[in-house]
Amino acid sequence: PAAIARWQRTTYPAIVRQAKREQAEIYFWDESGFRADTVHGATWGAKGQTPVVKVPGQRQRISAASAITTKGAFWFATYPGGLTGERFVTLLRRMLRGRRKPLHLILDGLPAHKTKAVTQYVAVLEGKLTLHVLPGYAPDLNPDELVWSYAKRTGTARRPLRKGETLEAQVTQQLTEIGRRPALVRSFFKHPSVAYITDL
Repeated sequence: PAAIARWQRTTYPAIVRQAKREQAEIYFWDESGFRADTVHGATWGAKGQTPVVKVPGQRQRISAASAITTKGAFWFATYPGGLTGERFVTLLRRMLRGRRKPLHLILDGLPAHKTKAVTQYVAVLEGKLTLHVLPGYAPDLNPDELVWSYAKRTGTARRPLRKGETLEAQVTQQLTEIGRRPALVRSFFKHPSVAYITDL
């Protein structure tokens, strides 16, 4: 609780002030995984009978990373397997491509975010990218978590794959659609758990 309070009252406001001085952008980053053989949501059954939910036989998996801003900007990428330090650097390079403003990226304490490869890459950029780690065990401080909550309640996770479809294409399509809706992205910042986030 003390670390969370410190983040909300002191650390984050300081990040905002620094970003304003540098004319930089602040993004919140998170990753998630998708599986074709899972079913999200509730069901029902007759009293005394255990309901059986059919799942698709396909066992495709894909991982995704996304980043959002209070202004409704949205960036994402998909990748196979888990996140490593090297893969994180690759994703950061993709995210920074074509950007002119410095970037402050707020993320969780996943070990892949703290590897030597990541540290060296950030150092080489000489201030173009700054990483800020959220307090541990406090995922609700990150509005990007709500992207995955939304994505898994709607669209991809609610409809089994059809013959010939790939999970990567389906996830990419859904995340692309989220990116086309800045008002939806901004709405993730209205959740009570992230009420501390302001542009000051």
